[in-house]
Order: sequence, then structure tokens, then C-alpha cells
Amino acid sequence: MKPPAVEDLLRELVPQVLGVLVRRYGQFEGCEDAVQEAVLAASQQWPVEGVPNNPRGWLSTVASRRYVDQLRSDQARRERELANAVEDAPEVPDTDDTLLLLFLCCHPTLTPASQTALTLRAVGGLTTAEIARAFLVPEGTMAARISRAKQRIKAAGSSFPGTESPERLNVVLQVLYLIFNEGYTASSGSDLHRADLASEAIRLARMVHARLPDDSEVTGLLALMLLTHARRTARTTPSGDLVPLADQDRSTWDRAMLDEGTELAKASLAGSDLGPYQLQAAIAATHADAETAEETNWRQVHALYLILERIAPNPVVTLNRAIALAETEGPRAGLALLSTLDGEERMARHHRLLSVRAHLLEKAGDLPGAYENYRLAAKATASIAEKRYLESRAAQVRE
Repeated sequence: MKPPAVEDLLRELVPQVLGVLVRRYGQFEGCEDAVQEAVLAASQQWPVEGVPNNPRGWLSTVASRRYVDQLRSDQARRERELANAVEDAPEVPDTDDTLLLLFLCCHPTLTPASQTALTLRAVGGLTTAEIARAFLVPEGTMAARISRAKQRIKAAGSSFPGTESPERLNVVLQVLYLIFNEGYTASSGSDLHRADLASEAIRLARMVHARLPDDSEVTGLLALMLLTHARRTARTTPSGDLVPLADQDRSTWDRAMLDEGTELAKASLAGSDLGPYQLQAAIAATHADAETAEETNWRQVHALYLILERIAPNPVVTLNRAIALAETEGPRAGLALLSTLDGEERMARHHRLLSVRAHLLEKAGDLPGAYENYRLAAKATASIAEKRYLESRAAQVRE
């Protein structure tokens, strides 16, 4: 078992060393295998012999030699690669290629699921088993998904993309947002949230922000993650039951994280253009600014959702705007807005829409309607924590 300090150091260094090898040799899969062998050697030697003075250089040296050994073992098939390989360890550049590696993992030829899995594997340093557990799929299924992603990148060419591409940056931000959301509210399983996934998404977002500090959407996404993650301890009871935002003990929110997120949210709005992450961060900051649920500036929240709906129309945005509208103009107004989503096939039977409709029907005094929607919402979710909460709400309105 590796000491935590070695474990943490290796997790930090793996994407940097992988970036060095991919930049030098251009073969993602072979380079990753070599890096993993170097990590295994480090995990066995460093706890006994001590961490070397230049751990990144040590890993790069070992990984490079392992990669050259791999080429030698199949020289006939890889003659061209071997001719370009250098036996000695490559000079380790001062630059950190982790961000470029992240962009490579978010290759546009991959599906969002594959982009997410490969990012967690190559950049986040999670094992295939850990990623499989996070998304509740068999390890073999996740291994096959990651393998296919590597093969697609290989077929498309493993060269590093340019970080100046807005399209590729948008994909990177979407992947990080997906990882965070799965961590903050797990789509299935017994736990409401997976703090490890959410924390990893924040770590990667910090890394992107450090390299692109003037990008307003990057800043907005990091702010959104921090402001949302700051509420994590208040979201469940000690037994794991869900606590809705209005009932949370706000004194347990992480004040340092809220302050940092609020400052970042303000900074993100300083630019000339508005993007969806900046607006969502502004909404989260508005909630964080209220000492109690009753003090929430719902008119501001609704106005921000209205702008968000115009620049990035999405059924989920409309659903959230309906909640804010109900707080300012009453539950019937919110229900009327929700009815516009009934034609959305993917949303009509979604547990989130059903649960919000149930909540608004309950506030409007339609308890039979609320019961039916709470019951349907409980059936529609795969999250055990959410199911328990919705079933308890259904039982309460039926009494």
C-alpha cells in the first residue's frame, strides 16, 4: 500500500509525464501503457528508497525506456516508430502538457461518455475499476469503452490539438461539467453524490483556469463548481437522506469555497460576452448570497434564467426557470411554464420534471396531483437517495 503522499504525487505527475511522451512519440495508447509501468515501478520503489529529487524526470525516464522497449519487442511492425525513438530519456521540458492532454482526451470523434472516461483515466489518474464503479458499469464494459476511445484517437492521429480552438475548449468544459454533475448528483446508486468525482472535476477545472485565466467561461465553470460543491455537506442527513435546498442548514456550507466561487463569478461577468457557465455561476452566487432560503432574490434568479434560456435554450433551463417563476408569481405560473415541456419526449417522463411539477402542485393545493407526480418521479429515478425522498413526499401529501 503506497503512502498517501506518494499516491497523491503520482496522481499529479501521471498526466504531466503522459503529456511528455505523447508529444514526443505521438502514440497515446502505447505511451499510456509505458507510463503505467513507470508508475507501478515508482509505487514499489519510492516508499522504500524515498522519492527522487526529480520525480517527474524519474517517471519520464523510466516511461520513455519502457516505451522504447515496447517498440523493440515488435520491431518489424513498428520500424518507423523505432527509427524515430531515442533510447536515452527525453529531456523533460519545463512546460506542463496536462492541459493539452486533456484536450486530446476530449477529441471530437469520441462520444461524451468516452471523452469522460478517457479524461478520468489519463488526466485524472483514476483506475478503470474506479471509473467503472463511479458510473455503475462492469469493469470490462468500461475497459472496452476506454480501449475504443484510444483506438479512435489513434486512427484520427494522436497529435496535440491547439488550445486556441473555441470548439475544442467547449468540449473540454462540457466534459468537466459532466464529470462534476455525476459527482454532485449521481445518476444512480445508493449515494446522492460522489465527492471524489466532483473534487476531481474541480481540480481539472482549476488546472484549465490556471492556463486560461482570462477566459470568462472557464472562470464561470470553476465558479459554478465551487459554489455548488460548497453545499455538499448540507444536502443529505447523516443517514443519507436528501435535504432540498430550501431546508438546508446554510451554516454548514463551506464559506471559504463560497467566497472564492463568488469572486470568480463576479470576475467571469466582467467580459463583454455572456456564456451559459457564467450565468449559471451568477445564479449559484445569488443563492449563496442569501442567509436563509426566504431571503433568496428570486426575481434576480428568474431574470438570469431568462437570459440563459435565450442564449442557450434547453429544457432543463426552462424547468429551473419555472421554479424561480413560481417563487415570484405563484405555483400556477410555474406550472403553466412547465406545461410547455410536455411535448419534449426526453423530458416528459423525466423524474426531475415530475418532481418539480409535484412540488408546485403541492404548493397550489392539488394534493392528489402532487401525490401522483411524486409517485411517478420516484419510479423514474435510479438514485436510491432521490427515490427515498420522493416516496416520503408522496406519503406525506397522501396523509
